[in-house]
Amino acid sequence: MARLRFQVSMSLDGFIAGPNPSVEDPLGEGGMALHEWAFKLAAWRKPHGREGGETNASSLIVEDGLQNIGATIMGRNMFGGGPGGWEAEPWNGWWGDDPPFHMPVFVLTHHAREPLHMRKGTTFFFVTDGIASALAQAKQAAAGKDVALGGGANAAQQYLRAGLIDELRLHVVPVLLGEGTRLFDHLAGAELKLEGPDALSTPEVTHLTYRLAK
Repeated sequence: MARLRFQVSMSLDGFIAGPNPSVEDPLGEGGMALHEWAFKLAAWRKPHGREGGETNASSLIVEDGLQNIGATIMGRNMFGGGPGGWEAEPWNGWWGDDPPFHMPVFVLTHHAREPLHMRKGTTFFFVTDGIASALAQAKQAAAGKDVALGGGANAAQQYLRAGLIDELRLHVVPVLLGEGTRLFDHLAGAELKLEGPDALSTPEVTHLTYRLAK
């Protein structure tokens, strides 16, 4: 049965982005440090069209995170383009003409827009009728494979509150951001039962994988 899987890099004090995000600095001040462990890996660089990179203990985690994924869901903030309605020449995402997804991507938004077809199989579909609809569409598009939840925090919190996430993988980086966007805010009343974790620790990052009991 298709699962909804969410993974994210997080600071030791619980932030997944730093303060003051902007178009120039979408992860906020200091937020890029949360992903340095991945950027150097060949397993991360190859899907993003980059050459080179190293192999270490975290490589298997990155490779596993990409396995058996048939569709992706993300929030409007992760897709980008600012709040409100779409411009006459709307934003096409952070990733240029060849986004790294190469699969259908379902963007949560309040503003309708025609599907955006990009290179190598990436098509962005803009879903205006909520998280359950986005998940149903993504599972249908995934054709039996799992669905990845790409973030950001607001989208993840909505799916956590609804109890719809099956697997939660946290890449905990030993940095303290002090402020920014927390993953586990706005979850009051949510009944979440975590099983695990499966853990892999490296000098740069600790990978924690939880399953959410239904």
